[in-house]
Amino acid sequence: MMDNEGLTEMQGNVHDLAGMVAYQDGAVVSRTILDRKTGTVTLFAFDKGQGLSEHTAPFDALVQVLDGEAGVTISGHQHRVIAGQMIVMPANETHSLHAVAPFKMMLVMIRS
Repeated sequence: MMDNEGLTEMQGNVHDLAGMVAYQDGAVVSRTILDRKTGTVTLFAFDKGQGLSEHTAPFDALVQVLDGEAGVTISGHQHRVIAGQMIVMPANETHSLHAVAPFKMMLVMIRS
């Protein structure tokens, strides 16, 4: 999680989201940008073949693909999402994702 000093440095400045998280061979890398009672914003970098296994979350989650290509499955329905596209994963529905190619994403989780 980003500490208050790191967040203060970010506020009011322009940032390259994709450049804020780096790929690592065979790994998933994450970086939390905001963590509030009302929600979180987290950046992820997935190496090809990596992913998140099927799970549910109690909150809606928006995935914005920043680079590459991902396969996203929501309640058994498969979707391909590429850089510049987004998809919303509804609360309490099973979902998973995997890197078709190395990809980076921003995950915005809204708590209600």
